[in-house]
Amino acid sequence: MEWFGRQGATVFVPVTHSPDVDLIVIRDGRLERVQVKTSSQFVDGKHVVTVCTRGGNQSWSRITNRFDRSRCDLLFVLVANGRRWCIPSDRVEGSTAIVVSCAKYARYEIEPGLPFEVTCGV
Repeated sequence: MEWFGRQGATVFVPVTHSPDVDLIVIRDGRLERVQVKTSSQFVDGKHVVTVCTRGGNQSWSRITNRFDRSRCDLLFVLVANGRRWCIPSDRVEGSTAIVVSCAKYARYEIEPGLPFEVTCGV
């Protein structure tokens, strides 16, 4: 929300549960649906981001909702060290996980945000 706001966008948050859209933004007169993902996975020096959904805040029902480009316009990614990407959904090449810190997504990396701590909840 912070990054879109600084870009001059108007930002909306869905009032009810929305499995496909975390934010709606209006930039340059265009409405864009945004899926937001965070990740602390760092494998072999690369940031791995799970883009599918497995149950959300409830117990996993063994049903995986794969990322579908048609359900959003942008994929916004924040990783634990603060690096961020804003990727047009039609450029996302993966339905369960992607590696964002690679040449394929380099052009979509934006200025870093605040890092976040990874904690284990009870």
